[in-house]
Amino acid sequence: MIEKEFVIKNKLGFHIKPVNALVQRITQYKSTVKIMKEDQMVDGKSVLEVLSLCVGQNDKIKVIVDGEDEEEVIRIIKNFIEHEIFQYEHQE
Repeated sequence: MIEKEFVIKNKLGFHIKPVNALVQRITQYKSTVKIMKEDQMVDGKSVLEVLSLCVGQNDKIKVIVDGEDEEEVIRIIKNFIEHEIFQYEHQE
């Protein structure tokens, strides 16, 4: 199991387009993915559940990945949150 905390830096936070892109990318993997904000934990492979966290700019989240391909999954999530998500800043 891998746990990693992230601070969401993009201006719009987690809205439909980036969340959908991330979920599509990680659903092909076997590991379970949980995303936690404050005391709420959701299935990281569910667009609706991730959106229900209402993650905004500068919010801190914890990602928990567990399974045989967890290292690859956490690498994809880390890269997405730290780099790729910024391409969605001007889209709603």
